[in-house]
Amino acid sequence: MEKVVIGIIGSALATGKPYDDAMEVGRLAAGKGATVLTGGLGGVMEAACRGAREAGGQTIGILPGFDTRDANRYIDIPIITGFNHARNIIVVRSSDVLIAVAGEYGTLSEIAFALKLGKPVISLDSWDIDENIKKAGDPAQAVDMALEAIR
Repeated sequence: MEKVVIGIIGSALATGKPYDDAMEVGRLAAGKGATVLTGGLGGVMEAACRGAREAGGQTIGILPGFDTRDANRYIDIPIITGFNHARNIIVVRSSDVLIAVAGEYGTLSEIAFALKLGKPVISLDSWDIDENIKKAGDPAQAVDMALEAIR
């Protein structure tokens, strides 16, 4: 399989089911050879990177601030932007496909950028704002749908 970058987006404050789902999405994505890219902080971003790292995958974090120490401990490659929420466009542009796990307004902005740029978006209990967003029922289906969307 050629190198695929799956952007996993969602709330920095996620716990419980969204955290567990994101961890499983990251694990499954890495297990299928994809690089996991996130916004590099906590919540869904941390969970996805944790799952990917535990599966032996590579992780990239597009950080909002100026310090690599802001990255969660599961980030392999931290990228400093100093752009705060404006980094969301970099997350989207750098991903081949995006999986949204739950999420808040930052996630919504990333979904909007992705739709505007024609990037595939898979939703796992996330925003339902457009018919172009494909809905997944569980983490395995989300990863399969993401990989299928870019074939």
